[in-house]
Amino acid sequence: MTEPKPFNVFGVGNALLDILALVEDNFIETHDLNRGAMTLMDTIKQGKLLQQLESHPLELRCGGSAANTMMAIAQSGGTGIYSGKVSADTNGEFYQQDMIAAGIQFEIEPADTTQGPTGTCLVLTTPDAERTMCTHLGVSTTLSVTDINVDHLSQCQYSYIEGYLWDAPEPRQASIQTMEQSKRLGVKVAFTFSDMFLVERFGDDFRALLTEYCDVLFCNADEVRHFCGTEDLEACASQLGEKVNQVFITNSDQGCLVVENQTLIHVAGFPVKPVDTVGAGDAFAGGVLYGLTNNLTTAQAARWGNYLGSQVVQIHGPRLSESQHHKLAEIIH
Repeated sequence: MTEPKPFNVFGVGNALLDILALVEDNFIETHDLNRGAMTLMDTIKQGKLLQQLESHPLELRCGGSAANTMMAIAQSGGTGIYSGKVSADTNGEFYQQDMIAAGIQFEIEPADTTQGPTGTCLVLTTPDAERTMCTHLGVSTTLSVTDINVDHLSQCQYSYIEGYLWDAPEPRQASIQTMEQSKRLGVKVAFTFSDMFLVERFGDDFRALLTEYCDVLFCNADEVRHFCGTEDLEACASQLGEKVNQVFITNSDQGCLVVENQTLIHVAGFPVKPVDTVGAGDAFAGGVLYGLTNNLTTAQAARWGNYLGSQVVQIHGPRLSESQHHKLAEIIH
């Protein structure tokens, strides 16, 4: 028998400090921002927006898509190691401490500040719960193959890689290296499309990844319809199920559609009134990955993911403030 691995998940992502603000609709219009989407911007433009928000209360959280997923794993009672690049600045220090305080190992050497600042994501939430994100990736785009600790990876049951890493060459290589090493070490590979714009830009890359490396795929209904070129969600699910063993497709308040060994399962969601949709998909993936690595059935894992996602949309920001493990038995019964 092989020894059980001590950690559940090895996460790789853009380490971004989230700066959260609640704004009125006219703030988005006045600054000509792409409402409901994520826009990359330089330090100067992001800095100008922050100046305009001086009178608003701002909250700081260590973030980035995969980081939020790792947080959800920890809050479910799971364990993990996170790889993301921060700078040796105050934001980087805050990020590292926030991650460790949440129970996730984070041991990447910070970059020298001459390479750029820690990445930041300004998350603007309007009264209808829509989030508009203004992101400066900073030093996160320098995450490289040498930052992937293969010894740490070998101690995890799954690796989890976010699609956002495809946007810069070094993180893309680091992602592929993580997948290749995972295959070599018997670590299962989970991947998330992350965003519609990535599916549009890197669809062919993602198709190759799914066939070659992927054991588990996370995506939402819009992304998968675009990826598969059809509006029929079940047809999309079947198409993906031919490439990947397990597929989890979130479909807002309708819960999710799961494909396992080419069999489709609908798992009901939790109807709630959303306040802020940021981080819901990330929390869902964390709940599922916790379930898959802690002896839940696939349907139970999806149900737990749906629950965490439904809790996150009821708060401002991408993650819950406390452990959710005590709710597990009640939710997945």
